[in-house]
Amino acid sequence: MPERIELTPSQRRRCNRLIKRLCANYDDGNCLPLDEGDGCVCVQMISLSIICKYFRNAVLPANKELYADIFKQHTYHCAECGAAFVPNSNRQKYCPSCSKKVHRRQKNESARKRKADN
Repeated sequence: MPERIELTPSQRRRCNRLIKRLCANYDDGNCLPLDEGDGCVCVQMISLSIICKYFRNAVLPANKELYADIFKQHTYHCAECGAAFVPNSNRQKYCPSCSKKVHRRQKNESARKRKADN
């Protein structure tokens, strides 16, 4: 059995928003797999720790920053804007929103340089 992970109040609020938005088992405060005719409250919504396997494996990984914060993984800061993000590789230095802008800027600078050399 995995270790019990306690959530801070901020993490719990973020988890609850994630559950309401993405959890397929969540239905107006009730948990569908636990429902046996009468409503059964979603245990993950009222818990101060992570106890739902579906939430841990399917819902939580959708928010990489929250996942890294809860499981104490290393987060990096974007070299462009300074925002915290979880990298997809060990070479990534820009957050997903800045990486497109930076790549476009680098490509344009390279094209200008190549054009100036001709």
